[in-house]
Amino acid sequence: MTFVFSYNSPVGKWLGFVAAVWVQAISGNNYTFSNYSDALKSLMALSQLQLNNLSVAKDVGKAFGILAGLASDRLSTPVILLIGGIEGFIGYGVQWLVVSGTIKPLPYWVMCIFLCMGGNSTTWMNTAVLVTCIRNFRKNRGPVTGILKGYVGLSTAIFTDICSALFSSDPATFLLILAVVPFTVCLTAIVFLREIPPSSTSAEEKEEVKYFGVINIIAVIIAVYLLVFDISGTHGKVFSQFFAAILLVLIASPLFIPIHLMVKNFIRENSENLDVEGNNNIAEPLLGVEETVREEVEKKEVVVVEENTVPAVVEKRPPVIGEDHTIFEAIRTLDFWILFVSFLCGVGTGLTVMNNLGQMGLALGYVDVSIFVSLTSIWGFFGRIISGSVSEYFIKKAAVPRPIWNAASQILMAVGYICLAMAMPGSLYIGSIVVGICYGVRLAISVPAASELFGLKYYGLIYNVLILNLPLGSFLFSGLLAGLLYDAQATTTADGGNTCVGAHCYRLVFIVMAIACIVGFGLDILLSIRTRSLYGKIYASRKSKKTSTILS
Repeated sequence: MTFVFSYNSPVGKWLGFVAAVWVQAISGNNYTFSNYSDALKSLMALSQLQLNNLSVAKDVGKAFGILAGLASDRLSTPVILLIGGIEGFIGYGVQWLVVSGTIKPLPYWVMCIFLCMGGNSTTWMNTAVLVTCIRNFRKNRGPVTGILKGYVGLSTAIFTDICSALFSSDPATFLLILAVVPFTVCLTAIVFLREIPPSSTSAEEKEEVKYFGVINIIAVIIAVYLLVFDISGTHGKVFSQFFAAILLVLIASPLFIPIHLMVKNFIRENSENLDVEGNNNIAEPLLGVEETVREEVEKKEVVVVEENTVPAVVEKRPPVIGEDHTIFEAIRTLDFWILFVSFLCGVGTGLTVMNNLGQMGLALGYVDVSIFVSLTSIWGFFGRIISGSVSEYFIKKAAVPRPIWNAASQILMAVGYICLAMAMPGSLYIGSIVVGICYGVRLAISVPAASELFGLKYYGLIYNVLILNLPLGSFLFSGLLAGLLYDAQATTTADGGNTCVGAHCYRLVFIVMAIACIVGFGLDILLSIRTRSLYGKIYASRKSKKTSTILS
C-alpha cells in the first residue's frame, strides 16, 4: 500500500485547500507598501502626492484583475497560479533592485508599471484560490472565505514580523522576500490545487465543518503568536530566529488534516476485505441529490413545454437575484451597484490608512511604524475569519442577511476614523485595530455575498469587477484626498520632498472618510432589506434539509 492520492479524494481535496491557505498567507503583499514607502520616497525625492500615486499604481494593478476573471473560465487553476507567481516575481524583483541600490532609480512612470505588476499578481493568485475553493466547498462558503481572506490579512504581519525578526526591517530585504516567497509558494500550489466535485452527503459536509474549525483554531493561534511578538518589544537575534522557526511550523501545520485522512484511509483499507472492488466502479455524482437553495437557484433554467409537434420557443428572461448572472446581467441590477458603492466606501478608506500608515505614524511622532502595519494585519485577520463563520451561522439559524454585517463594520469604521481625527494619545493604536477589523469584515462578507446574489457560474469575473473598488478607492481616497490634503499642510525638505508633523496633517482626511463610511452603512442596510427574501429561502432550505435528515 503506497500513499498515493487522487485529486478527487478527500486527501487530494484537503491538500488543495492547505495549498490555497499557503497562497493566501503570502498574497497580502499589496498591503505592505508602508514598510518600504519611506525608502522609495527618500530615494526618488518624491512629494507625498507622488508617493501616494505610486501606491495607487500598485492598487491599479487590481483593475486588471478582470483579465484573471476572464481567464478563470478558460484556463486551469495551475496556469492562473503560475501567471500570478511570475508577474509578482518580476514586479517586486525590480523594486528590490532599485531599493537595494543594485540599479539606479528608474523613471517615475517605469516604477509605476512595476508596482502595477506587483499589485496585479495577487489578483491571479486570489482568483485561482477563491474561485476554486468556493466551488469545491460550496456549502460552506462563509467559513472558506473567512479562512482564506483571514490568511491574506495575516500575510502582512507574517512578512513584516519575519523580516523584522531576521533582517531588522530592512526595506530592500523585505522586497526580496516579496518577490521570491510568493513565487515559490505558487509553484507548490500548482501541484495540489484543482477544481473537484463538492461534498455530496451530509456526513462529508459535517466533516468539512470539523476540519474548518481546526484550521480556524490554527489561524487564531498564529494571529495571537504574531500579536504577542509585536507587543513584547525588542528581541535578541537568537529569540527572533526561534520565533521565525516556530511561525513557519505553525503555517505548515494545516498539513495535519490531509496527513490524518491519509493515515485513516491506510488503516481502513488494510482492515477491510478486498471484495469491495465492485464498489469502485460507481461514479460519484458531481453534485449531491440534496442541494441548498444556492445550488438550486444557480442551476434554474427556463423550461418551455412543447405542444403536439410544434417546435418549442425558448423565451429568455432576465435572471432574478440568486440565479446565475453574467457580468452584463449583474451590472444592470440595482443590487450590484449598491454592493459596489458600499464596498468602495469600506475598502477605499481602509486602503488609504494602510497605504499611509508610514506617514501617519511619522506625523504623530512614531519613528517605527511596523507595529501599526502588523496590528492592522492581525486584527484584519480576526475580522475576516470571525465574520465569515458568524455570518454563515446566522444565515443557517435565523436567516440574517449577510450584508447586515457589512453595515455593522461600516459604522464601527466611522468611529475609528473619528478616533484617529482626534489624535489622542494611543489613537493610532486604536485606529489601526478598528480599521483592520472592519476592513477584514468587509472583504470576508462581500465575497460570499456576491456569489449568493449573482451565482457561481461567472463568479470569477464578477469578483474581479467588484474588486475594481480597490484601485478606484485607492485613487479617490489615498491618491487624491490624502495626497492633496497632506501636501497642503506639508513643508518642503532639503532633498526636494516634503514632510508634515502634527495631528492636523490627516485630520480632515479622517473626517471625510468617516462620512463616506456612514454613506456605506446606509447602502448596506438597504441591501440587507432587499435580500431578506433570498436569505429566507436559504434558511428554509437548510431547515427542511435538516428535518428530512432527522426523520430519515
